[in-house]
Amino acid sequence: MSAVWAELVHWRASRRRLGQGRVGDGTDAVVVLGYRSRGNRVNAVNRYRVRAGLRSLDPAAGRSVLVLCGGPTAGDVPEADLLERHARRLGYTGAVRLDRTSRTTWENIENAIPLIEDAHSIAIVSSSLHAEKARAYLWRQRPDLADRLRRGADHRFGEVTWAKPAAAVLGLWNLRGLSTAGR
Repeated sequence: MSAVWAELVHWRASRRRLGQGRVGDGTDAVVVLGYRSRGNRVNAVNRYRVRAGLRSLDPAAGRSVLVLCGGPTAGDVPEADLLERHARRLGYTGAVRLDRTSRTTWENIENAIPLIEDAHSIAIVSSSLHAEKARAYLWRQRPDLADRLRRGADHRFGEVTWAKPAAAVLGLWNLRGLSTAGR
């Protein structure tokens, strides 16, 4: 029963705090938020996030860019670099922009803003509730950019089911103060 509840919580979060989506023609940006990789190897959570980021790229967009966020939070190598290495290992050859200094979700968004200002559509990818929190932060920091938010492909029924119950509880806890703020 908790697995069904967690799927529903993630499904709903993946559809909240979105904007109009594509505004005109141009660059599609997919922002992938990192998660505490230790050492020089990308962890399972970040491998999932990169896969979700790659499948979130809009094939109809004229140009796409993968924006990878994360400083050296749990090791010496910035998470953004580990995310890029993994994306390249999976065969991604497109444009990449890196935020190598952020240590929090707020900083992820703050540092991604200059990297996505030219985007005509923006997806933020992480676990669904963490992505919702990041979208709320973009609404607070730059509502004009947040209006370009579209849904990412970070939620799929039955995927990473081992992590969803705990991520749902933690995500709901972290979102509790944002319920009336942002969109």
